[in-house]
Amino acid sequence: MPLIIICGTPVSGKTTRANEVKEFFEKTHKKQVDIVSEDETILKLGYDKNSNYLDFQKEKRVRGHLKSEVIRLINKDNVVVLDGSNYIKGYRYELYCASKASKSTQCTIYTIRNHQEAWEDNLKRINQKEQQECTIADNLDKSICNVPYTEEVFNALTKLRFEEPISNNRWDSPLFTVQPTDELDLEGLYKVLFEKKPPPPNMSTQNPPLSSTNFLYELDKVTQAISKHILDSKQLNLDKVKFPDYPGCELEVSIMNTINPQQLLRLRRQFLTYAKMNHSNENANKIGRYFIQYLNKTLTD
Repeated sequence: MPLIIICGTPVSGKTTRANEVKEFFEKTHKKQVDIVSEDETILKLGYDKNSNYLDFQKEKRVRGHLKSEVIRLINKDNVVVLDGSNYIKGYRYELYCASKASKSTQCTIYTIRNHQEAWEDNLKRINQKEQQECTIADNLDKSICNVPYTEEVFNALTKLRFEEPISNNRWDSPLFTVQPTDELDLEGLYKVLFEKKPPPPNMSTQNPPLSSTNFLYELDKVTQAISKHILDSKQLNLDKVKFPDYPGCELEVSIMNTINPQQLLRLRRQFLTYAKMNHSNENANKIGRYFIQYLNKTLTD
């Protein structure tokens, strides 16, 4: 159920922490842990780490795959760890909304490291005579390839692009910040994930109610008929518009003097969006009345 987002600059120990968390939850608390790896996803899509970060479309595709995989794996029984740079705060917010919609708890682990030390370790990878070879197979090895960053990508991710997580942001909180020499507060991690209630879902994270095909057809048909009746009545210069199918419902003369086809079309579209989300169980007769009431209220405010 819980989601752990690991974020950090290059060569700061993200994957080391992901594996540490996995071992702790599996051995100490007997929890199933699924690690979603950015490096592995890049490989599966046929990219390499450096070209991925230099190509906006590739990077966007990788983020989309990671998010989909996280959403697919979140359930009440397991822990999902997203191991990646996750340097965009807007992306971390999207993940927060996804976990909130799943009624899941969440926290962020931010790995930090001195820029020069990280670059020196990256140079060691470059200078190694034998680089680990990585192949994409049906059963991809879960070990991460020690592929070095180019200087351009390393500096971009460290100095230019990285949007540091802040504990005051609800999507970054609770926030655990660790350097390579620090001990990660694993028990504290467990408490915020399993002894704390998840944030309640709200309108931004709730899925709208699914509407049946028949309801959508009736909704469209009824509102179109009412709109046509209004425009036909306007051409006849009627003072009031009455609706035979909806006794007691009418439009006032002040509305008929000002309404035009473009305005009516816009209001009908707005009402359709509202009705799909809030009235999927209503019958067509009630929807027609609601639409007329909506026009009266909107056009006289």
